[in-house]
Amino acid sequence: MPEYLAPGVYVEEVSFRAKLIEGVATSTTGFVGPTRYGPTNGLPELVTSFPEFQRIYGGLEQLEYAGAPVHNYLAQGVRAFFDNGGRRAYIARIFRRTPVPGADGGGFTPGTDPHFASITLTSQAAAPTISAVVEARYPGRAGQVGFGLTFRIGRNVLVSARLDPADPASAPVATLRGVVPFDLVLVESGGSFPGAGIYWVDSVVDPVTTRRTWVLRDEAGGTIDFRTLPPDPAAGDRVYPVTAAVDAVWYDTEGAVQRRDLWDDVAFHPAHPRSLRRLFGPSPLDSHIQDLVVPFVFHGGTLEGPALARLLLDQIERDLDPALSVSFPTLRPHFSTRPRDADQRSFSRRLQGGSDGDRPEAEDYEGNENGGPAVKTGLKALEDIWDVSIVAAPGHSHKANGDANVQATANALISHCERMRYRIAVLDSKNAEGIGEVRAFRAVFDSKYAALYYPWVRVLDPITDREIDLPPSGFVAGIYARNDIERGVHKAPANEVVRGAIDFEVPLNKAHQDVLNPEHINALRYFTGRGYRVWGARTITSDPEWKYVNLRRYFAFLEQSIERGTQWAVFEPNGDELWANVRRTVDDFLFNEWKSSHLLGTRPEEAYFVRCDRTTMTPNDLDNGRMICLIGVCPLRPAEFVIFRIGQWTADRPA
Repeated sequence: MPEYLAPGVYVEEVSFRAKLIEGVATSTTGFVGPTRYGPTNGLPELVTSFPEFQRIYGGLEQLEYAGAPVHNYLAQGVRAFFDNGGRRAYIARIFRRTPVPGADGGGFTPGTDPHFASITLTSQAAAPTISAVVEARYPGRAGQVGFGLTFRIGRNVLVSARLDPADPASAPVATLRGVVPFDLVLVESGGSFPGAGIYWVDSVVDPVTTRRTWVLRDEAGGTIDFRTLPPDPAAGDRVYPVTAAVDAVWYDTEGAVQRRDLWDDVAFHPAHPRSLRRLFGPSPLDSHIQDLVVPFVFHGGTLEGPALARLLLDQIERDLDPALSVSFPTLRPHFSTRPRDADQRSFSRRLQGGSDGDRPEAEDYEGNENGGPAVKTGLKALEDIWDVSIVAAPGHSHKANGDANVQATANALISHCERMRYRIAVLDSKNAEGIGEVRAFRAVFDSKYAALYYPWVRVLDPITDREIDLPPSGFVAGIYARNDIERGVHKAPANEVVRGAIDFEVPLNKAHQDVLNPEHINALRYFTGRGYRVWGARTITSDPEWKYVNLRRYFAFLEQSIERGTQWAVFEPNGDELWANVRRTVDDFLFNEWKSSHLLGTRPEEAYFVRCDRTTMTPNDLDNGRMICLIGVCPLRPAEFVIFRIGQWTADRPA
């Protein structure tokens, strides 16, 4: 009760409306499986289009296991998902490392892990030899990106200025304009300024004048202090800022450029906010999106500004003449004679190596959670995302994975959905299977949280320009999403066109489906004049109450919506007022479902009921803090068998 301690007028906000329950999303899909690139642990990434998937996880190009190419089934499935109407998908990439002799899967120094593409840059221009490693951020052969770097020499930033503008008689003093601490500069001497070469900019506070003045530092620790060694712009002393632009180039399997990204105004000193080491360092970047799309890691070791620039400039010299080694005083002749702001030289290298690892097994799909959410993998990683309602693993059922692995992976998908309660697993039949084989495969499962589809879908592969067979789960997950968006989760996701299909691996007719449908195997069939369609909507359960996919998914929608929409009731006083509020809240939600024709009945009383009073709770429940609300709904089941009975009728027969 509010406190009223002093006389006065009190205005209070009160609510006369029941709380609202908003329906949760039902079309978000979680995919798990191998890809060509991308993060292998932590929270799965959300993608809302196939180009976004390509940017993070690579394209449709084939994977390679033990030297043999394998179709990229997960990428193909995600593409089919978006083509068939999907809007949102979370991707949990799995990666099975190939055992490395003498290594336990960790402890690799930069450039030595065979799963990561890399190159080593070395310079002989200084003793001892200096080097750095550029390594792909994530494992996979798709990490063989191009690493390019362009040096740019800007305009002279050394100018004459007065220390005290109030004293016109004071002598002009050289200062730098347009640079910040830790910028790299090229110094050219006109005769009075010592130490031509490459330096990085620093500033110090004069203890006498308390003014900040410039200091140039080189890689050996030497300094040029403007207080004791003042440069003379009039004598020809020049200071040019040196920056770089880094570009990443993605290639397809034939070496053609697919994509190019550019990072401009990159600096060399590690303390610079846009340093090479900070933008491309191994630690997570400030922006998570940047961390996903930056394709390589620059391991510069202890190299700082001038030394790092020396190493990278040496790569340019090698491109100009392999016999040359860079000398900073002679750097300028190797650049163009165009205006200073156009002076630039570049080099590019392509990362080498990398591996797609070994063929994933059931334990990889199941994943692990050792070390906490940040390093979860596989299905375990999907557990931390609440809005996923459909789960699929395209490619897990390929016969090359082995019968035991295929069955174990399917069981892992089913167990995941049963544990998460509000999800359904879209299972694939094995490829190249006949009717008898798929019936035997179906017979080992019994769950109301999964549906099995047969056969595989034939498409035209844009990578090989050939017809290939793909698992149906990606197509079906997209159809689920399209059905939910256009009609609603209450409608069975069947009698829907399979977009992108040019045929099915096994052509099915009605006689075949007469055998498959009673076994709860959802068929994909071709109909003349109506195209390729999903022709089944059953779960793989022996419980007749939950045999339809839409029924299972609609109850998941109702249950999760009510659970999330009534969280406000926890710890409220457990009495008549709370019970009435809960009844009104749930009743309003279900009434809207009935008005939307999602429930069966001509009146609300026929479609649902909500009870929350002393008839649903005992004194023991109240003593133990339990509020029990009993809800009954009458859902719509699909018209799976449409029957018309026709008989003869004579004109003179009475009605």
